[in-house]
Amino acid sequence: MEKDGNTGIPLVSSGRVRHRKRSNEDVTDDSKANEGHLLVDDRNKYKSMLIRTYSSIWMIGGFVLIIYMGHLYITALVVVLQIFMAKELFNLLRKAHEDRRLPGFRLLNWHFFFTAMFFVYGRILSQQLVNTVTSVKLQHHLVSCLIKYHMVICYSLYIVGFIWFILTLKKKMYKYQFGQFAWTHMILFVVFAQSALAVANIFEGIFWFLLPVTLIAIDDIAAYFFGFFFGRTPLIKLSPKKTWEGFIGASVATIISAFVLANLMGRFQWFTCPRKDLSTGWLHCDPGPLFKPENFTLAGWVPQWFPWKEVSILPVQWHALFLGLFASIIAPFGGFFASGFKRAFKIKDFGDSIPGHGGITDRMDCQMVMAVFAYIYHQSFIVSRSVSVETILDQILINLTFEEQQALYTKLGEILQGRLFGSS
Repeated sequence: MEKDGNTGIPLVSSGRVRHRKRSNEDVTDDSKANEGHLLVDDRNKYKSMLIRTYSSIWMIGGFVLIIYMGHLYITALVVVLQIFMAKELFNLLRKAHEDRRLPGFRLLNWHFFFTAMFFVYGRILSQQLVNTVTSVKLQHHLVSCLIKYHMVICYSLYIVGFIWFILTLKKKMYKYQFGQFAWTHMILFVVFAQSALAVANIFEGIFWFLLPVTLIAIDDIAAYFFGFFFGRTPLIKLSPKKTWEGFIGASVATIISAFVLANLMGRFQWFTCPRKDLSTGWLHCDPGPLFKPENFTLAGWVPQWFPWKEVSILPVQWHALFLGLFASIIAPFGGFFASGFKRAFKIKDFGDSIPGHGGITDRMDCQMVMAVFAYIYHQSFIVSRSVSVETILDQILINLTFEEQQALYTKLGEILQGRLFGSS
């Protein structure tokens, strides 16, 4: 046995050498990553910032144009983003060798994806579709039948995919195929189902889509710049470049922005009016009490030299504060989840379609969490639960045939005439 002269530690053992089994996730590496990868210490941070800024300007410009074009175009944007996200995630666990032995198996993933798309958007946009074709009797009849048997059609499509999957099972490929089957359904549930709620927000009024999306963007940009210039304290090991300085600074900026942006957006009917059909024309409506300004006097609260003695606040601004709180404190955990996911699969980004940002999924991780919250908040605290005339009319147009609608019209006329003459 030979020994090192300085330490006396054996260099070579005559017996079997035992190696300690190392964990897949090295804690030491994590701490080093946190210490050495802060943006404030990154030598290439200015080059990275320029690339990121350039691509961000293009994205913001395109997004503003689509917002101007209207609800239907925003919905199309969401659908395109969902397809690109699904493609990135499908490719994440794809193995070329196994796929070559399973012709048509990749097509099966897309069959489930578009079946889910047909189901979700059929449920969300059914009333808008009916209102669009109400004036044409044949189209109205076809759409009414489609909506009536919508669940049957979706279930049949799913069963076709299920049987397709079973018939394509091959020996020695079971584990890979069932893994892909589970992975596809996880994508549909975690990614598609959440992001699809953004479309429901769009037709409730662009305000309820645009404000949450903008708040996430502001929080992300503010966290980047606060961390860029001031970040010194690591926030979480899953995201080595995230810092407490960036997180706190972004939270303050996002909450303030929520209050201010709600006031600006809430004054335009293009943003506040719900869309009842699938047309693209301009909207005119009664914005409702949430978007009617209330004046508050500042006398006694501000010094005499202060120029503003009265402020105009929309009631919706108080709701916007809750959206800002969620966007700045809770929604970033969607990004942390994605970071942990990427570390588990040892990848830097989900894709490379956006220079400086990674893939579409890298930009949408927090947006999906925010879309769900915005939808639930709107349905729980904003939407009135009382039955309206429009709701009853929608149900009549969807569920009754043309002849039944005529019979209802005649019967309702008789009842109203009886009440009118009875009261006189």
